Amino acid sequence: METIDGLVEKLKRYNEAYRGGSPLISDFEYDRLVEELRNLSPNHPFLQSIEPEKFDSKKEVRHPVPMLSTEKAYSKAQLQRFVNRVKKEADEIGVKNISYRVTPKLDGVAARDDGDVFVSRGNGEVGYEISSAFEKGVISLEARGRGLGEIVISKSYFEKHLANNFEHPRNMVVGIITSDTLNDFAKRALQDRVVRFFPYNLLPFWEGDANDLLENIENIKADLLTNTDYPVDGVVVEVTHDAVKDYMAATTHHYRWQIAYKTKGETAVTLVEDVTWQVGRAGTVTPVLEIRPVSLSGATIRRVTAHNAGLIQKKHIGRGAEIEVIRSGEVIPKLEKVIKTSDQFELPKKCPSCGTDLIWDNDFLRCSNPSCIAQIEQRISHWFKTLGNADWFGIKTIQKLVGKGYNSLEKIYPMTEEEFAKIGFGPLQSKNLMDAINISKTKPVEDWRFLAALGIPNLGKGDSRKLLSYFGIEDLFSVDAEDIEKIHGFGEVTGKSIEKGIVNIKDTIRYLLSLDFKLLKTPLVGEQESPESAIKDRRIVFTGKMLLGSRGEMEAHARRLGAKVQTAVSRVTDFLVCGENVGATKIKKAETFDVRIITESEYRDMLNG
Repeated sequence: METIDGLVEKLKRYNEAYRGGSPLISDFEYDRLVEELRNLSPNHPFLQSIEPEKFDSKKEVRHPVPMLSTEKAYSKAQLQRFVNRVKKEADEIGVKNISYRVTPKLDGVAARDDGDVFVSRGNGEVGYEISSAFEKGVISLEARGRGLGEIVISKSYFEKHLANNFEHPRNMVVGIITSDTLNDFAKRALQDRVVRFFPYNLLPFWEGDANDLLENIENIKADLLTNTDYPVDGVVVEVTHDAVKDYMAATTHHYRWQIAYKTKGETAVTLVEDVTWQVGRAGTVTPVLEIRPVSLSGATIRRVTAHNAGLIQKKHIGRGAEIEVIRSGEVIPKLEKVIKTSDQFELPKKCPSCGTDLIWDNDFLRCSNPSCIAQIEQRISHWFKTLGNADWFGIKTIQKLVGKGYNSLEKIYPMTEEEFAKIGFGPLQSKNLMDAINISKTKPVEDWRFLAALGIPNLGKGDSRKLLSYFGIEDLFSVDAEDIEKIHGFGEVTGKSIEKGIVNIKDTIRYLLSLDFKLLKTPLVGEQESPESAIKDRRIVFTGKMLLGSRGEMEAHARRLGAKVQTAVSRVTDFLVCGENVGATKIKKAETFDVRIITESEYRDMLNG
């Protein structure tokens, strides 16, 4: 059976090839593997981060606001849960009559156009400057500077002229972006003006309330996708009310006020051939069902998660059990229901890694041994993967280090090139590992990513960012559960868990901070450049080419002054700040909503009082 780490390494390799325009497997198969990982390890760091793209020849550019991925729903029940969550949080701030907007979900290369620079999504935090795409012949719908969107190619054109030479339209687009020398197919497509940057705010849309959305979602989806001549991958459902969007905010992976909706897949009945158990970094021991291979939506499914030991016990799942497996959205294989139980179900009593007696924690079995080899390996792996600024520390390397006694970050970071070589690494790998350690300390990284990499239970990337917007990382040692509970989104149980987690590894945190990592500080809530800012709490949209700085820089500056920067004009927008070459559509929309339209010069005067 393939390990979780093996699956992740495979996904990284496939993703790198895919985003480089030379896919090793189909999009369909890649999505299946992603959802297989989600079933095996729902909280794995790979699933909490944006799948990165690498354009080695392009300049890196940090996004003023992260370009996030999208959460997915594969059934009406999941869409209903999303709507319920929106209603609950909207009620908390007194907002009623929530409206939703549905747009096609384009399947191209995501990018951001601020009018001056054109940047790919990259890893969500840092993208690549790809303005050369416009010089090659990619065209932008309407004027430049319309924010987020995707580079796509006409679907009808692709099917007629290119389908026999390219597996997917996206691969054609990647080649145009990354290649200095274009092939004849690309040249012709660019000459025919069918490769375009399509801003999200120009997409066709449906808008209505929750009831209309849930009752008609399949018809809405069919209408939007039928009338879109670009590669699509479902639809995106999002809240239109800005106050609710601001309140719901985002995780590190996706905006919580937005979800992609895909159609539920098919089901099949099969037999369980075995149950295997895996140990996570927090000691949770989870079951995986090895099943008689079954075909679902064109893919062969051999394993599904059984979620936790409690389910195995309650449903009597073991060898010979007959189960129904579902593949939702044609990508998620999971256990739908147990048709026939087994009398051969068995729960492990000892940790499969270290042999320690397992204990029950609600429905989960847990290894309580902090020195468990599997947990140590996973914790170190989690650190390097989440920190994300240095390579070479794959699971095989970490297993070798731990096996030689280097079982903590405190032991690994002081290592020299000679020490790596002494325990069996070759000269080149020893140098690479030494370089990777130095890079991890000297390459700038967000303080919330540093905190999340420590693997504290209940403190992933999103919550780390939220926590550090209230307390500096050096202040966390004096923060208690009661302080944490006061922050929206943290409860009593979570607060106590985080406090305990920080205490348990305080020595490690202090040691790592002593190494002077180049941490980018998360702005504290209420932290402003001027307490008397004229734009504090005002909702502002910047449009057109700016003279005071790039639009991204102006947006970031406005946020520091306490403004709520928006990407599109709405009924609650206070100011539309216009630079040069502003599109007529945005001006007209501002006039319709009676939004105050000001020039860049007037904006500067307003800031100066």
